[in-house]
Amino acid sequence: MPTDLFDSAACALAVTTEDGTILQVNARFTDWLGFSAQELCGRRFQDLLTMGGRIFHQTHLAPMLRMHGSVTEVKLDTVHRDGQKVTVLLNGNRRQLDNAVVYDLALFGTTDRDKYERELLNARKLAEALLQEKTATEVALHQAQEELKQAYAISQRRAMFAEQMVAIVSHDLKNPLTAIRMASDFLSRGERTPKERQLLGHIDQSSERAQRMIADLLDFTQARVGHGISIRAAPLDFHTVIHHAVEELRVAFPKATLMHHIEGYGSASLDADRVQQIVGNLVANSVAYGDLQREIRITSRIGNALCEVAVHNYGTAIPEALLANLFEPMTRGTDQASQVRSVGLGLYIVRELAKVHGGDVTVSSSAAAGTTFTVKLPATH
Repeated sequence: MPTDLFDSAACALAVTTEDGTILQVNARFTDWLGFSAQELCGRRFQDLLTMGGRIFHQTHLAPMLRMHGSVTEVKLDTVHRDGQKVTVLLNGNRRQLDNAVVYDLALFGTTDRDKYERELLNARKLAEALLQEKTATEVALHQAQEELKQAYAISQRRAMFAEQMVAIVSHDLKNPLTAIRMASDFLSRGERTPKERQLLGHIDQSSERAQRMIADLLDFTQARVGHGISIRAAPLDFHTVIHHAVEELRVAFPKATLMHHIEGYGSASLDADRVQQIVGNLVANSVAYGDLQREIRITSRIGNALCEVAVHNYGTAIPEALLANLFEPMTRGTDQASQVRSVGLGLYIVRELAKVHGGDVTVSSSAAAGTTFTVKLPATH
């Protein structure tokens, strides 16, 4: 190797004999160990090592150079002139020179490499810690999901039991309620004082209200627990069915002014009883929340293979926040008291009846225009 290239190399270079005697070193070698070239030449390379380094040189490094002719990236601890330890990586190569064997040694500093390895080790530890944390989090999440799943299953069973109980109780209430209504009707046929007739009227109105509640509860449980609300569609005169429903509702709600308007003509095939139930629930809702000093308008329309019934009332507007969930069970438009208030299932039943007919229900409400519920049903189901 040319002398200038040897001296200006970026690593520490040394040439030794086979027994380790130093023949030549470059400037970086002398800088690293603090000895001059004159002081180093003639000394054995292994004498510049720590005790552990010397043992390693004797048992591993020298034998590998003799047997394999080279070594790569062997980590050694050398001793600086001032006694400080200098860690290096050594690459060695065995070559023949003028009937003698020499070793070319190249030493590389490990400061940056050690820093990199420490950072790599720290990064690995951090990654392992994060992986452990992630695993623990996943275990906790899985456990929470299992607990939630079990809690949900329990709540579902409880809800199903409660709905079944409601269905059973509602069904069993029909018989005593029928007996009450029959007894009230029988008593009203005879001669009665005004006070007695007033009391019988209250009994009749209360039993009518209870009957509507029971019907809603039975439909609710049928929709939630059973196979859904059933209908029996048959040809009918849509306007006439609505007219009969309004006539019966006038008796049920004597304080309300019910006006029926007809638009369009055409045939229809629907479940008459269910259509009357839709009208009854919407009118009962208007009576409960509307202004009874003003009329409740029921409009029946037929046209374009569509039947439509709209119930409009004036009064306090439904808050915007309630409109989205108004047709859910147990939802009410306001908290104001009303003697005709039911269990909060009327609008839910209306929606389910509209859906089972293949239709839908919408609502619009404002202080100026009032509130309108509109049910649209296909003319033929």
